[in-house]
Amino acid sequence: MGHDLHPCSVAIGLGSHDIGVADTTADLYHRGMMPLIVFSGATSRTTRDRMPRGEAEHYRERAMELGVPGGAILVESRARNTGENIRFSRALLDEHRAIVSSVLLVSKPYEERRAYATARKLWPEVEWISASTPITLAAYVDSIGDARLVIDMLAGAQQRLMIYPQQGFMIEQHIPDDVAAAYERLRDAGFTSRLVADTQSGSDRLT
Repeated sequence: MGHDLHPCSVAIGLGSHDIGVADTTADLYHRGMMPLIVFSGATSRTTRDRMPRGEAEHYRERAMELGVPGGAILVESRARNTGENIRFSRALLDEHRAIVSSVLLVSKPYEERRAYATARKLWPEVEWISASTPITLAAYVDSIGDARLVIDMLAGAQQRLMIYPQQGFMIEQHIPDDVAAAYERLRDAGFTSRLVADTQSGSDRLT
């Protein structure tokens, strides 16, 4: 989203198959961008084998390997979709009596806008700053090692930006015509495994 990063009250790292989210969150911590981190995420069909202890716990372990002190990390291990990431992280921060006026929201690169739109809807009282690993699409695909997975995920994220505001799950975001057309080409080409089959279900798990 091109947000200018500045120090925030806390960072929330959104769980997924991409351990790079933990790496980027750790880097931001060392740059003094926040004193406290919440890693949020249970497991999904994409992560249950590679992250059997839960996405948030594996993220915590990775961040500590990179020098983040354990005392600076809270683990939210129940969330299974983006809405739950935000709601459960907020509840955890309330439980720890953290004073939050701004949040650095760390996600996969192609999830920045969807995560931001969801967070703004569910917790509008705070400032949200989106962050992710600065990387090209080609390099990101190489880092994941599965082009099909990345493109399927990307199409799924875009679909949600188009349909979820009407269902009350996120704020409205402007969708340029060329982006909508690109989504339709990907959908028609068969990149559909992460699309919402039932748009009334609210199931938005994209890992």
